[in-house]
Amino acid sequence: MAVALGVDIGGTGIKAAIVDTTAGELLTDRVKLFTPKGGEPKPIIETTLQVIDKLGGVPKGDSVGICFPSIVKNGRTLTANNISKKWIDLDAERLFEKAIGRPISFINDADAAGYAELHYGAANNVSGLIIVTTLGTGIGSAMIWNGQLVPNAELGSLELGGHMAEKRAAYSAMERDKLSWKQWAKRLQHYYEHLERLFSPDLFVVGGGVAKSADSFLPLLKLRTPIIPARHLNNAGIIGAAALASISHP
Repeated sequence: MAVALGVDIGGTGIKAAIVDTTAGELLTDRVKLFTPKGGEPKPIIETTLQVIDKLGGVPKGDSVGICFPSIVKNGRTLTANNISKKWIDLDAERLFEKAIGRPISFINDADAAGYAELHYGAANNVSGLIIVTTLGTGIGSAMIWNGQLVPNAELGSLELGGHMAEKRAAYSAMERDKLSWKQWAKRLQHYYEHLERLFSPDLFVVGGGVAKSADSFLPLLKLRTPIIPARHLNNAGIIGAAALASISHP
């Protein structure tokens, strides 16, 4: 059994757990703290350390994976849609490594969730093009082509009707605008139809915490493409980040 610590940093919460990366399962309860208001680098890093401390620290010899709501290239965070703009073009991987005191694996949060669903979940053994979307504070996305992750696909940033898609169709928009499931599903219909026109995918996988209520909104969508809930729901980012860490820093 391979073991690693996975941390999922989002616009609303920072979550972590110890993961069995052979089976893709949590070995501990998930620990969560709210993302600091404003989402600036220093408070987020400090809160991440607090979350890790609540787990009892990093077990000796375990790898650490962190996933983050930004395009990540060569350890740098290049976007900041739901966090402080101070993250843009920051050498974030190095800052986290300095704070934690060891090398880490650092990846976009939706890519981590996509990796988890590819290897342990709803996208396992599915050929063709799979688009994994995480509906939360924003809309994260991961594209998988015949078992290979295509990194940093920011499909929540597509423009629809003069608005960034995630500002209209993320789960946070449903809460903000006090929408019913049916009203929210109309916005999702527009969004997923747009993805169909652009990419002609073979499967949509819907993740994020709201996926536990998939029966309330997925049956309302009328698409050509099959659309199913993620198996690992809101734990996919943690599992994917940990799994990638166990490969990068065994």
